[in-house]
Amino acid sequence: MKKVELELLALSESNASVHSYAVVLGEKGGRRKLPIIIGSFEAQAIAIELEKMKPARPLTHDLLLNFARAFELDLKEVLITDLREGVYFANLLWINHNEPGREWILDARTSDAIALAVRFACPIYTVESVLEQGAVDSDQADLFESGSLAEEPDLTPSSASDSAQEPSFHQHSLKALEQELKEALNDEDYEKAAQIRDLIQNRRKSGEA
Repeated sequence: MKKVELELLALSESNASVHSYAVVLGEKGGRRKLPIIIGSFEAQAIAIELEKMKPARPLTHDLLLNFARAFELDLKEVLITDLREGVYFANLLWINHNEPGREWILDARTSDAIALAVRFACPIYTVESVLEQGAVDSDQADLFESGSLAEEPDLTPSSASDSAQEPSFHQHSLKALEQELKEALNDEDYEKAAQIRDLIQNRRKSGEA
């Protein structure tokens, strides 16, 4: 079975359904992209790690990372194995540093597998049959993306009522925003933290204080 390595290209709000997100995986050295619709919890789990945000307490995927390290286990790779009726399937390949050559393969939801892959810094693969079914070319993939990870992924479901209730941070100084971010993380309010983080990044890019 020939494996095709993928890289995580984008994470953005999806138009497919309310409170859903699209993670876009790209074929290394190729034009094909694999857009996968995931839930808001999994999207936040991926984004928090990519942005190196530190939750006050470990999230589920962080807990599994800590557990694996405590028992000298490592996630060697993620393999997206199948696409059936619009649902992706994935396997996790685990190894034990104390038992060279011994490996375990466990089933996982693809969204959870990706969230773990970014924490363990392990490669993500798929097979040609999955790409043939689910991949789009670079131009079509733009329909699923509202921005790249290097820019500003919108991690918070938006609605008119939500925005009316949310406090405005735009008048705060950069120092005040950093304090607000710290408090949001301590309160485990990751949606608020993502908003403040994006605003801080914009301020720093524009040189505002």
